[in-house]
Amino acid sequence: MRLYVGNLSYNTGEQEVENLFSTHGAIESVKLIRDQMTGQSRGFGFVEMLNDTEGRTAMQTLDQYEFEGRRLTVNEAKPMERRDGGGNGGGRQQREARW
Repeated sequence: MRLYVGNLSYNTGEQEVENLFSTHGAIESVKLIRDQMTGQSRGFGFVEMLNDTEGRTAMQTLDQYEFEGRRLTVNEAKPMERRDGGGNGGGRQQREARW
């Protein structure tokens, strides 16, 4: 089960998130989303639990849990919606065409 974890401190690392969630079951992976330019955490990420039952328990227990001074948002991750940026591939082709 893949879980969305939001409202993380920008200083929180993958290991801290893994330690927190592993108290509720086996973890397959932890991925925090980072700014591409700075590498700074964007304050959210995803935890993949090996077992759906353990994932649901973690989600129910840790949603609104205070962690490192922040109240977490934890729910089942949804597939990412496709973003076109207006139908032109996000504008990339337009920028390249000007050069």
